[in-house]
Amino acid sequence: MLILSRKVGEKIVIGDGITVVINRVAGDRVTIGLEAPPEVRILRGELRPFDNPRRETRHEPVAAGDRVGPSNERMERHFRRSAPAHPR
Repeated sequence: MLILSRKVGEKIVIGDGITVVINRVAGDRVTIGLEAPPEVRILRGELRPFDNPRRETRHEPVAAGDRVGPSNERMERHFRRSAPAHPR
């Protein structure tokens, strides 16, 4: 594991198309922004158990809003309630 220190506004670039931007640090909470191509799936670690395991073996990108099972519907309801509507 690579561990880096960053200040607000600084970036970390991963490969050719993924950028992590440090947006805010408040106490023990860090807010980051992620920039990635649409085919790169980004999922918070705590939501991994709700992800559809069949997707890993398909090797196909899944567009936002695709409904592949009841677990994704649960996640979508959660995000609609708790996440601000910011484009990726």
